[in-house]
Amino acid sequence: MGDEETIFSISEGHLDSGLRGIPVGTCKTSYVDPIEGVHYVGYPVGDLANLEEEDVIYLLMHKRLPDPEESAAFRKELAHRGEEMPTGALRVLENLTPGSGHPMDWLSIGIMAMGAAETTGDVRVDSMNLIARTPELMARIFLLRGGHPEKLRPRNTELGLVENFVHMLGVDGEEAEMMNRALRFFFILHMDHGGGNLSTFSGKAVASGKASVYASLASAMNALSGPLHGRANQACLEFVQRIGTSDPDEIEKFVRAELAAKRPIYGFGHGVLRAEDPRARLLIELGSEVCPDDEYYKIAKALREVVPPILKEHPKIKNPFPNVDLASGSLLHAIGFRKPHYYTTFFGWARVAGICAQILDERNARDGRGVPIYRPKYIAKEQPHRRLE
Repeated sequence: MGDEETIFSISEGHLDSGLRGIPVGTCKTSYVDPIEGVHYVGYPVGDLANLEEEDVIYLLMHKRLPDPEESAAFRKELAHRGEEMPTGALRVLENLTPGSGHPMDWLSIGIMAMGAAETTGDVRVDSMNLIARTPELMARIFLLRGGHPEKLRPRNTELGLVENFVHMLGVDGEEAEMMNRALRFFFILHMDHGGGNLSTFSGKAVASGKASVYASLASAMNALSGPLHGRANQACLEFVQRIGTSDPDEIEKFVRAELAAKRPIYGFGHGVLRAEDPRARLLIELGSEVCPDDEYYKIAKALREVVPPILKEHPKIKNPFPNVDLASGSLLHAIGFRKPHYYTTFFGWARVAGICAQILDERNARDGRGVPIYRPKYIAKEQPHRRLE
């Protein structure tokens, strides 16, 4: 592709459209095919869903899967960095009022606190430190915000990222095995999603001004916290709870009433996809393994069958198919996480690795000069030239 080759023509209709669909850069970590869904460095995410989460992080950062020796070394590095939590890095969370704010506020504050305690300025080092330490940040958010700091177990980073988080929460036995299985799966499915989603774009935009990894990722988490982005998984479970039955006839009646009242049908549609999100199917399949008899899971599974034909009756709906949020909240609830307002923190935790990998790529672009500071052009509107008399 030559520098002068036209790859996209912008018309007035593209203005004030949130940059939707307008090419602004390149992405080496992942892409989203409108039919086949997200791919990580060329691999369909379904091919990777049962790997170790650390190996998928390695893939995003190095653009290839590790061999056994590289995998062991990468896990060892993450375990070491997770043990090196700077003294007092998360003390700020201890001074927040339990139950205050949204858990995503705590996640953003926690990331900034870790950055204030130790920012090296080396993008890879700071990224690896943040990835390695986020499991403890997550566990502290859950227990401190919930008012149970005494339940926090000492970290054991040798267990792995997800496993260490579950361990610090104090979960053992079969319940821990089920949590580990489901969270690893969830973590991998949510790790990256192209370069243009709001949280990734926001994080990279902040990083382009040479802000720290921590400042950039805190900004990304703030972007993710909105109900039109990461908080959709919370909204989906609340929607499922409102339905309250897996009976197809009752679901159809409920959905038609919501549409008639012009209220959203959560868990369906997507800004890029024009078919069912493969991640939705993968999570439904996981549910049949870990929680087949859970009532909320059964409702989500029934919604997958009942809703698309109803939405297809509306010509303006471009994608009537399930997205990843349809079943994710129901699965998190089934494995023991009963408070939906925490669900977006899992999304944010997973996305840390993908955004860090993309920031690394952008800092190393153009022969090491990096991507220039983001500066999209805005056209002046309704501003006639005026002068004071």
